[in-house]
Amino acid sequence: MTMPATDAPATAAADPFRRRLLDGLADSIAERGYRASTVAEIVRAARTSKRTFYDHFASKEECLLELLRADNEELALRIQAEVDPEADWQVQIRQAVHAYVAQIRARPAITLSWIRDMPSLGEVARPAQRRGLELMSNLLIELSGSPGFRRANLPALSPALAVILLGGLRELTALAVEDGADIGVITEPAIDASIALLGPRA
Repeated sequence: MTMPATDAPATAAADPFRRRLLDGLADSIAERGYRASTVAEIVRAARTSKRTFYDHFASKEECLLELLRADNEELALRIQAEVDPEADWQVQIRQAVHAYVAQIRARPAITLSWIRDMPSLGEVARPAQRRGLELMSNLLIELSGSPGFRRANLPALSPALAVILLGGLRELTALAVEDGADIGVITEPAIDASIALLGPRA
């Protein structure tokens, strides 16, 4: 899969202060949620200053958008790495769901922030939302066109069905995190839904 051309993640990796600020926001979100997080708490967690924060980000919202973009790209890369395109199509689905669940388990609060907090930012977040949706939709479409799916004579997932699958999966994820449940509870329902959508259809 071809990853999107974005400079921010590369910049964050090259700039230790920027990376520390993103990690500081992630820590604050995990502790108190995004809405209750302040720039003061972000810089405290990052062990730096407000001046450093504003040297890198115009606002808390901009910092969040970069954090979520990087997290979404890491998720896509993990799924891509852990799915064997030569495997049976149902095995590929299991591999993809298990990779998704493992990534979410590592930072559930960040995923919940993507699902619940990002939409509340309004128009400023819309491009990032679209990029994230396109990234994951394109990944699903690419995976569904792999040799394992072609051997079963299954058509590649359409963009519309990819959006439906992702929307349902994200809401299921959000509910599990909000309820304090282990994210593993979504594994089998996610696999069943994916098989139903990606399997034989008219």
